[in-house]
Amino acid sequence: MKYVGVDVAKNVHYARVASQNNKILPGPFAFNNDMDGFNKFVGAFRKFPKSDIIVGLESTGVYGENLIAFLSEQGYKIALINPIETVAVRRKRIRNAKTDKIDSKNICKYLFQEEYRLLEQKELVAIELRGICRFRQALKKSNARLKAQLVSYLDVVFPEYHTLFSTVHGKGSYAVLSEFATPVSIMNVNVTRLENLLSTASRGKLGRAKADALKSLAKRSIGSKNRDKGLQISLTIAQIRLIEAQIDETENRITQLWNESDSVLKTVPGIGEICGAMILSEIGDISRFGKPDHLIAFAGLDPATKQSGNFRAGSTRMSKRGSPFLRYALVNAAWNVSMNSATFGEYYNLKLSQKGRYYKALGHVAGKLARVIFKMLRDNVAFDLP
Repeated sequence: MKYVGVDVAKNVHYARVASQNNKILPGPFAFNNDMDGFNKFVGAFRKFPKSDIIVGLESTGVYGENLIAFLSEQGYKIALINPIETVAVRRKRIRNAKTDKIDSKNICKYLFQEEYRLLEQKELVAIELRGICRFRQALKKSNARLKAQLVSYLDVVFPEYHTLFSTVHGKGSYAVLSEFATPVSIMNVNVTRLENLLSTASRGKLGRAKADALKSLAKRSIGSKNRDKGLQISLTIAQIRLIEAQIDETENRITQLWNESDSVLKTVPGIGEICGAMILSEIGDISRFGKPDHLIAFAGLDPATKQSGNFRAGSTRMSKRGSPFLRYALVNAAWNVSMNSATFGEYYNLKLSQKGRYYKALGHVAGKLARVIFKMLRDNVAFDLP
């Protein structure tokens, strides 16, 4: 058996080969993160049967994803290693040195000294799904930031504006602001033009009365006459609309990937396509977790320990140390599941009576849901609670 350790970087990776007798072979080599580099990499051990090769990489982000996909297509066995484990190997050395060449050597040592787990095909699917789910979350975060900025601009330019709309982020409101972002421009526009904008955007829910009220309010506004702020408002709305269209596109793709999967999570009442896809992609291979508590800790739903001497806190917050994406999905799914499952609904009401706070109760429900999901994925069984 030959073990190949790869230290992954953005542009140049380092690799080293070790033999079955725990001997590190000489000559660590660099290869570029491109097709020529990948071919050079596999060329270093192409003379050996693929069944005798195990390639080890640290699971440290996106830079190794293309290499993983390439090796998988070539039929090589891949071991993904937690960076914490290779740090432990490095610390056994007196100097505790860290370079790309040394890290590739440490990965080799880990492969023939410790237990490792081979990457399965379903994890490659999870990597793709994880990428699009996290991209969606990034888009939603950007959208929330832009909406907050929009409100701050309005507070300067037209502080009275929000009194006429249940939300300034509605379609009718955006239709007006994208063209007439200041009180002065609203005062000068024809009321019929304003009425048509509102009616078309709101599908007839808003009309002449709202247009008249808006013009009247604009005449009395104390807002700033700064035209640049009006430009910022219209451009911010354009950005929000673009991002919302991108969110819709990513959600369509997530739904497609979710529908193509055969996951038992589909049987959980209340877990929809988006939350289900996020949970499935963040967990990946359930065999990574030895028991439910490990999965709960990975999601950061476990309680943070607060103890010193004889003092131990009677109540603690969740640690939030693990994957924020998995935690977000589990907490959001917990409420929907509690609304669709009598078992979870009763558990939520119990925790709400004990803790007295909505989010604390929901955190406990999310933890219970994680335990159920662990068993479902481990044993490949459907949800069977009432």
